[in-house]
Amino acid sequence: MNVHKKNLDLDAIVKADITHHFHPFTDHKAFRAAGGPRVITHGDGVWIWDAKGNKILDGMSGLWCVNIGYGRKELAEVAYQQMLDLPYYNTFFKTTTAPATELAAKISSVLPKQFQTIFFTNSGSEGNDTIVRFVRHYWKLMGKPYRQHIIGRKRGYHGSTWVAANLGGMIGMHEQGGDQLPGFHHIQQPYWYDFGGDKTPEEFGLEAAQELEKKILELGPDNVAAFIGEPIQGAAGVLIPPSTYWPEISRICKKYGVLLISDEVICGFGRTGNWFGFETFGYEPDIVNMAKGLSSGYLPIGAIAFSDKLIEPFFDKGGEFYHGMTYAGHPVAAAVALKNVEIMQSEKMIERVAELGPYFNQALASLNDHPIVGETRSVGLIGAIELSSNKAKRSRFNDSGRVGTMCRNHCFDVNLVMRACWDTMVLAPPFCITREEIDELVKRARVALDKTYADVKAEME
Repeated sequence: MNVHKKNLDLDAIVKADITHHFHPFTDHKAFRAAGGPRVITHGDGVWIWDAKGNKILDGMSGLWCVNIGYGRKELAEVAYQQMLDLPYYNTFFKTTTAPATELAAKISSVLPKQFQTIFFTNSGSEGNDTIVRFVRHYWKLMGKPYRQHIIGRKRGYHGSTWVAANLGGMIGMHEQGGDQLPGFHHIQQPYWYDFGGDKTPEEFGLEAAQELEKKILELGPDNVAAFIGEPIQGAAGVLIPPSTYWPEISRICKKYGVLLISDEVICGFGRTGNWFGFETFGYEPDIVNMAKGLSSGYLPIGAIAFSDKLIEPFFDKGGEFYHGMTYAGHPVAAAVALKNVEIMQSEKMIERVAELGPYFNQALASLNDHPIVGETRSVGLIGAIELSSNKAKRSRFNDSGRVGTMCRNHCFDVNLVMRACWDTMVLAPPFCITREEIDELVKRARVALDKTYADVKAEME
């Protein structure tokens, strides 16, 4: 383990953080009342340490991104060397750097053959903003500028920038942003646990997918530009769609000539046991957005793959695409991402996820006997634990998110990182996790669930 501990003045850091650092996705009143942040100092494999010396099992790979695991010297060494050679140059104005071009080719090589062209961004949010610009301009080049409308899903998460937040279906984000931008629409998510009722998952999957066709007909097929979806809706609570869902979505998109965008920011680069989630669920997108696992979170970078049929009009018709970012294709980030993908290939990490996936699923399923666990589910190394006040009825606790937050806090107490999405606990550990560490993760999760049950026992139906 490569550990460089510093003599930190923890009290000073916490005080400075409370005073100067405005955190994302944080209730700042509660944050201050709780005494401020945990300060994370170092990591190795699936483990992170805080400034108090607590060894914490990171069941979330940071934010779904440290796929390769913490402490990989190879990535630090590549970043150091690239900084010495060329710390920065842009990719504007007919210019490139070797790492950016090599990474574009590498990404293309792990995608289906129709994806030869890669556009770089710095995050998934920027990627989805880019996609909206690209798609609308594409239809203009095709002589159909009226194809402006883009359909997503309720609780879909496609980023936090203004356009990406509109593209997603998170109501809380919409409410804080004021009036919504025109041209963005959302249909029901394929969430069998909450909405399936007495239907089989397969019946419900078809029904949920057919909401897309209804929305297309409502808007007018000639007005719809694209449909966007995550293969698995991560921040919505790891919503794994029934087997019937994506084939039907794909059929509907093809029927009406609607472009299909696969947001692979979470699922991409191995999370589901294939390089990309669309491979796991058996559909063919026109556009693929990716970030997080591309560099395993070691440096910020994102990328978009466009199918050849979409790129051809840009070459044939010419004209400048007025879009780009200063740091897009940053040579240091690109060099690190390239090495990250090479390690995934050489160490067969994607195959490892596919092999470990059934064990992870079985381990989570051992929690189904718990009084407040209504369901567990997983694909590859991404999973969820539903919290329920009545397992037989799939009932929810009052005040959505309250019990999930309790459970998350109890996870902190037992040195486990497990995220709460409303009252669904979600997990996405690094790919280097071992079977023994999976067992330890589930053991700690059960303790946190026990503590949560003790808090809510009186509320149970």
